[in-house]
Amino acid sequence: MAEKILVIDFGGQYNQLIARRVREKRVYAEVVSYKTPIKEIAAMKPTGIIFTGGPKSVYLDDSPRMSGEIFNLGVPILGICYGAQFLVYGLGGEIGAAGADSAAEFGRTDCSFDVKSPLFKGLKDESVVWMSHNDYIKKLPSGFKAVAHSAKCPYAAIENAEKKFYGTQFHPEVNHTEQGFDMLGNFLYNVCGCKGEWTMSGYAETAVKSLRKKIGNGKALLALSGGVDSSVACKLLAKAIGNQLTCIFVDHGLMRKNEGDEVEAAFKDSGVNFIRVNAGERFLSRLSGVTDPEEKRAIIGDEFIKVFEAEAKKLGAVDFLVQGTIYPDVIESGAGDAAVIKSHHNVGGLPDHVDFKEIVEPLRMLFKDEVRRLGKELGLSEELVWRQPFPGPGLAIRIIGEITPEKVALLQEADAIFREEIAAAGLDREISQYFAVLTDMRSVGVMGDMRTYDYTLALRGVSTTDFMTADFSRIPYDVLERASTRIVNEVGNINRVVYDITSKPPSTIEWE
Repeated sequence: MAEKILVIDFGGQYNQLIARRVREKRVYAEVVSYKTPIKEIAAMKPTGIIFTGGPKSVYLDDSPRMSGEIFNLGVPILGICYGAQFLVYGLGGEIGAAGADSAAEFGRTDCSFDVKSPLFKGLKDESVVWMSHNDYIKKLPSGFKAVAHSAKCPYAAIENAEKKFYGTQFHPEVNHTEQGFDMLGNFLYNVCGCKGEWTMSGYAETAVKSLRKKIGNGKALLALSGGVDSSVACKLLAKAIGNQLTCIFVDHGLMRKNEGDEVEAAFKDSGVNFIRVNAGERFLSRLSGVTDPEEKRAIIGDEFIKVFEAEAKKLGAVDFLVQGTIYPDVIESGAGDAAVIKSHHNVGGLPDHVDFKEIVEPLRMLFKDEVRRLGKELGLSEELVWRQPFPGPGLAIRIIGEITPEKVALLQEADAIFREEIAAAGLDREISQYFAVLTDMRSVGVMGDMRTYDYTLALRGVSTTDFMTADFSRIPYDVLERASTRIVNEVGNINRVVYDITSKPPSTIEWE
């Protein structure tokens, strides 16, 4: 039986990060809602279960809870923050609200550990953890004991070794908890008995078999953008169903400079059925006068489907539409109780009805770095594996406000200059994503002793591993200066260049 850890989502901010950390330990993890019926959870045959944090108080009527049957599955459980409190509350313990003297803790906290516990085996008995809780564990259920404490929290970590139930009031999944990654590893290997057999080669083999079974003798269309996600999906589908796959590249007129021609060159002679559809006028016409980013995404998603449906009819009966949707797309578009951060054109922007039997998303459960690893496993070229991420709606969401052909051309030139300077400085592999944004703001400037009143261009560069969180890249000033000077001198109608130094959160990587 394949090892699988179920991460039960109680609405916390680090839920997907927990899944990533588990996968980094070579154990497959999947996030499911706390509303998932117990029978479905049991049918998944998890090797272990992790309860996530959450913003609620477990003793309130509207707090997220599960049936007590979850504790009778005979599966090891690790509760984190709210998850630890739910574990205690569900088994007959008591949770209290912090008073004025405050049992609440936030941020860096010194903590002491019982290293005899399987959860802390091999670790230092004192280190820093990351706390974020108002409520606290007031009374333990029968069979539990404390295995870690801080100055304010006598039950910083608890265990019932017999049942293999563990809880931490702190967050082991975040980098601020110094030994957190090893704690999660101890839960996986010492408590759950995992062997760490999840590899990308194994994932690829399983995915190919699954796709063959799902698609059978049917025909499939792949929405190919030329980005790493759709390129990896193409390689995976080609391996699974060969010439039953047709790749359609829709050039919506919102690509980066020369990118349409580059994508065509990369795939036209690659052995797959490749069709390029030049639909720039069609997309720009529908986007005329539209300024709201969500409306832009919905229009582009709708238009994509219409193009694919039209092309499918030319090819005859086509059963499946394949998309390169990845896990962050799904998460940010809202799932279950999660808030919609921004809908992705290939997730939240789809119309209610599409003229295909089913939409297939073979990368739906993978993070960006995992997609790159899969691409390497499948033999995709380095150029395609490391291609700069580019959103499906393209420059439509990098132009703030109304979109016009003139603005598109202007941004294409400015963005190309920025990318050229980053590559010339040897930073193209160090910065996870970098691009230019044409703002809707104009300001006064002086060029050739003449007053100008032109656009402000924003440059953005971020460093990240999973694209769920990101920090702005510390691009050297001389590189930014060269890019700024060239943009102002070589591109018309821009007289001011700024650099975005905001992390994610609170911002997102894209501006819209």
